Amino acid sequence: MALKIQDVLKLAVERIKETKACTPLLDAEVILCHTLKKDRLFLYTHRDHVLKEEEVRVFNECIEKRTQGMPVAYIVRKQEFMGLNFYVEEGVLIPRPDTEILVERVIEWTKKRKNDNRTIVDLGTGSGAITISLAKYIENTFVYSIDLSRHALEIGKKNAILNEVTENTLFLEGDLFTPIKDKLEGKVDILVSNPPYIPRKEIEKLQIEVKKFEPKTALDGGVDGLDFYRKIIDEAPNFVKKGGFIGLEVGHDQADVVKRMMENKGDYYEIEKIKDLAGIERVVVATL
Repeated sequence: MALKIQDVLKLAVERIKETKACTPLLDAEVILCHTLKKDRLFLYTHRDHVLKEEEVRVFNECIEKRTQGMPVAYIVRKQEFMGLNFYVEEGVLIPRPDTEILVERVIEWTKKRKNDNRTIVDLGTGSGAITISLAKYIENTFVYSIDLSRHALEIGKKNAILNEVTENTLFLEGDLFTPIKDKLEGKVDILVSNPPYIPRKEIEKLQIEVKKFEPKTALDGGVDGLDFYRKIIDEAPNFVKKGGFIGLEVGHDQADVVKRMMENKGDYYEIEKIKDLAGIERVVVATL
């Protein structure tokens, strides 16, 4: 039986709806674009286009993965962030729009301060989204990207090649500041991180796409979700220059406590909480 674009989309949307996914039509369209190697405009303008048998098979296999909860980004191996394309696969956290708030704030800060050779450290590479966006959009910058996961570092390097920033990025394996000790003390202009911040007991309550497929190590922030903030806030003054900048993404109810941590440390000034588009305090920034 010959199946047209409109036919396979209708069937796919019905299947995805059964999983109570939030955007069944969008999910189906993105997966079909991936299958056909076409853009969404093609889907809208060629509703009667008949799929080849192999295309139907591949598309249905992808839809089956979606009905099992696999995020669309893992299925199509791609996610956009800050207007750039990133390769993603299981084992690395999928870049999210909320994190763009952090990147945009860093870029805004740099525009107010001239610096010919700026050093940035990103703690927690993941897919490389933060690292690569900063390397791409801020001139005269070198970004050190650190992660404990060797797999994440490999994906980060792959995305650095994809986005042409290999010359001003370096990916280092290790736990937080360990790879840059005895190398960058007092030399960092900007420190950024989107660390694991989900309280351990809350992970099993997350939506299936996250708890079943995304890496636990990129989610688990300890018993109260604040383990990494304690370590970062305590050690950052050893590495960031006086007058330097720190930006941290936080969980939806963590901004106040992270701000207090900075205040209690005594090395942080101009501490500011920044809201995302939903009005949630998503980022905490400060000057050292």
